[in-house]
Amino acid sequence: MILFENVIKKFNRIQVLDDINLHIEQGEKIALIGSNGAGKTTLIRCLLGEYNHQGSIKVKNIPTRKQRQQILSEIGFVPQLPPPLKMPVGQLIHFAAELCHSDPQRMKDVAERLGLDLGQLWKRPFIKLSGGQKQKLLIAIALGRDSRILILDEPAANLDPAARQLFFELLSEYPEDTVMLISSHRLDEVAALVNRVVEMDQGKVVLDDRVADSVALNSRLACSIRLTRHETAFFATLETWGFTHDDDSLQWTGQVSGADRLRFLGMLSRYAGLLAAINMEEINQ
Repeated sequence: MILFENVIKKFNRIQVLDDINLHIEQGEKIALIGSNGAGKTTLIRCLLGEYNHQGSIKVKNIPTRKQRQQILSEIGFVPQLPPPLKMPVGQLIHFAAELCHSDPQRMKDVAERLGLDLGQLWKRPFIKLSGGQKQKLLIAIALGRDSRILILDEPAANLDPAARQLFFELLSEYPEDTVMLISSHRLDEVAALVNRVVEMDQGKVVLDDRVADSVALNSRLACSIRLTRHETAFFATLETWGFTHDDDSLQWTGQVSGADRLRFLGMLSRYAGLLAAINMEEINQ
């Protein structure tokens, strides 16, 4: 499906990609992880045909740089950083739909599922949106089309937990044969979404491993937490996850996306001294 062969990329004299060799099969869900500066975004940009490079990158046996327009028609892409576009939201949706021969209504439907009020935002310039609104719109444009290859560069970086759950549910609706390449600097952000992990460091692939693919992206966990004492900062954090509390505010309950469980437990670990009890149970869908 996607083949990287001896890919080298330099910016002036600085080598950013160092002899990358990867073969991505149909249906694989890959976490592309590594610290900032490891080369993840550069690799994605080369895959999208944006950069000249040494070596070969092919999608469905088609060279990505030489036939970029054809390749981009096959790919749904969410960039790490929103582009500084000044066109209004409505114009952007119709422009993107026309460019990839898609139905703009599908993009509108995804945007509204993610919580965007398009009626209010329709004439607002994209550049004037908040970070979360920009991310949701870019996700809607990428997922609101018929793509079997999704390239997602830190896709949920600006999403709140509720929007992340909706994002996971949208991914769960894709056919099993869809290829997903999801870039992140933290494995716990994307571990439940993938069946393969590729780690990069200083422009090289330092780990390529298969992982269990057992978490349903649309699963939810009912969670209850008992605290030992009042702590305002922790209360505020729990509220961002949609948790509520009883009258004494020490017993909190809520729901966590199954795909977000590692991220949630990582957050709880920062407040381990405040935890008296935790209970998490999967909710039958």
